[in-house]
Amino acid sequence: MIDPKASTGRRLTVARVLLIVVAVIGAYVASFQPAVIVSMVAWAFSLAAAGLFVPLVLGIWWKRTTKAGACAGMVVGFGVCLYYLVGTQFGGMELWWGVKNISSGLFGIPLSLIVTVVVSLMTPAPSREMQELVDSVRLPGGTMPLVAARQIQH
Repeated sequence: MIDPKASTGRRLTVARVLLIVVAVIGAYVASFQPAVIVSMVAWAFSLAAAGLFVPLVLGIWWKRTTKAGACAGMVVGFGVCLYYLVGTQFGGMELWWGVKNISSGLFGIPLSLIVTVVVSLMTPAPSREMQELVDSVRLPGGTMPLVAARQIQH
């Protein structure tokens, strides 16, 4: 901080002004290559979907999901998506079945599902307490899941 003794109001004003400056600079840069920015956003969503969607959904809706399964699914889904994206965009790799690289999550998501399920079934099931925590997250019951998780750890 430039002035650590500045009042809260002054800090808020400076933060707002800087936010506007950053937004204007971002809009200016985006005005030159909007197609590239749209592609980058689509790539980000594909990578996030391929790496996180399946383990997150299975972690909530399938009590048999294990930590090892979720981690393996994330790595494989993200890795396949990133491989396809970088290979087709920068490495001269041919498109698979004509799918553009902005849709690279189409390859990572199914593989993430397969790997998450297979690894989860090959590793020991989560503890009964953890499975009950998953139930409490899914079903409305008036208790806070975070409180329940802390009680399980103690």
